[in-house]
Amino acid sequence: MRPIRFRHRLIAGSLLLLASCAAAAFDFKTVGAHAVILYDAPSTRSGKLYVAPSGMPVEVVLSYGDWVKVRDATGDMAWTEAKNLSAKRNVIVRVASAKVRSAPDENAPVVMTAEKNVLLELVDPEAGNWVRVRHRDGTSGYVKASDIWGI
Repeated sequence: MRPIRFRHRLIAGSLLLLASCAAAAFDFKTVGAHAVILYDAPSTRSGKLYVAPSGMPVEVVLSYGDWVKVRDATGDMAWTEAKNLSAKRNVIVRVASAKVRSAPDENAPVVMTAEKNVLLELVDPEAGNWVRVRHRDGTSGYVKASDIWGI
């Protein structure tokens, strides 16, 4: 009887661990309509690190009151007020040249090529191997998820 209880507890513990990992999904946001100053601590009196341009994608790694600690595409971390971020999602091209295709298929026609650091709007947040994106000029299509940052 004892080995069965142990096995049930082990299975239950494993399921809880898996559930907690799924709940810790990445939380990406975008810098809102105006550029914002990013700080080295959660206060406007702390050191100013740099200015984040409007539309820049960031990963929220920690919330502290009205402030959030964010990571940018280069891995740098900084603080900003949560009100400065938008739920609208942008991604940034992280390879030298990303091909945006008409369909989520390597053989689909290329509708545009996006160079490194180009911002693209995330049209569909469901990320698989391919992600649907839109350029600011209106061109939309699918890009490989491995070619972008912000999902």
